[in-house]
Amino acid sequence: MSLFNTLYTSSAIRQASQSSVFRMYQTQALRTARQYSTAGSAKKSGLSNGVILGLLGAGIIGGITYNKQNGKTCPPQERKSESVFGSKGFVSLKLLEVQPVNHNTSLFRFALPEGQISGLPVASCVIAKHSSGKFLPIIRAYTPVSNAQTTGHIDFVIKKYEDGSMTPIIHNLKPGDTLDFKGPMLKYDWEKNQKQNVGMVAGGTGITPMLQLIRRIFNRENPDKNIKVSLIYANQTEQDILLKDELDKIAQEHPDRFKVVYALDQAPENWTGITGFVDKQAIQAHLPGPQDEDSVIFVCGPTPMVKSIAGDTILMAQGKFGGILKELGYSSKNVFKF
Repeated sequence: MSLFNTLYTSSAIRQASQSSVFRMYQTQALRTARQYSTAGSAKKSGLSNGVILGLLGAGIIGGITYNKQNGKTCPPQERKSESVFGSKGFVSLKLLEVQPVNHNTSLFRFALPEGQISGLPVASCVIAKHSSGKFLPIIRAYTPVSNAQTTGHIDFVIKKYEDGSMTPIIHNLKPGDTLDFKGPMLKYDWEKNQKQNVGMVAGGTGITPMLQLIRRIFNRENPDKNIKVSLIYANQTEQDILLKDELDKIAQEHPDRFKVVYALDQAPENWTGITGFVDKQAIQAHLPGPQDEDSVIFVCGPTPMVKSIAGDTILMAQGKFGGILKELGYSSKNVFKF
């Protein structure tokens, strides 16, 4: 049995109008892009498919996993370690090991300098950069979700896309190879924008930022005791459901505060969850209603799903609010698209 709880993710972009933190994130991202190309050369070189889409996390999946046997977690009163992402530049991390998860996904464990931690706030991502020396560096965003106080290593679970720019490179890495990372890039500042009722709709690899938040809310050392979370998690088949054991365990430990409902496009016989796409009826049945002012609905997953439920996302902003949530009377102020 694997030592690791596995996880995938899509990266996310902070809403420009929600907080000053996003504006800082946006400025950092744009500055990073300008390091490698001018606006003029961006059009000629297809930068939107390289650096810019990398900053948006297009076509990427990432994640982090926590190993109880190997990682060390510091209790809140001992959090004195320095974050490896404390500097403004990229840091080179060495790959320690690779563990296959399934036919196209593996866990990649990178070493952290002695005594350092990732120190990433919830919910945030990091930028990975690969330089071939032949053209512009390839930049993609990945969302860590393990305990930010873990020392010794940081783990990413990454799905390989055959037509991808970064994932084939990462999947070809061998222990001892290095990859450059920069962070943190804050997406949604949970500590400053907590809500009592949280609704989530995740599709496939979009579970990652959701799990990052779920782990924070139900952290045994520093729990948010009164917050309730409802998650609708959609996949194509039952085999595609990620981290089901962990999600089910949290639901069992907090039956009055955490509810998870699974949706499958191709459901087996005797399936008790949702069959087909997430629709109005599913949202009305399982998520906080639009009348609940102290609530937020998070949405993350494939672009068509996000558009159907909450409207488009455009570049580094939330884009136009729409979809099922708008039709049901939700406000854009209470919806966040990762």
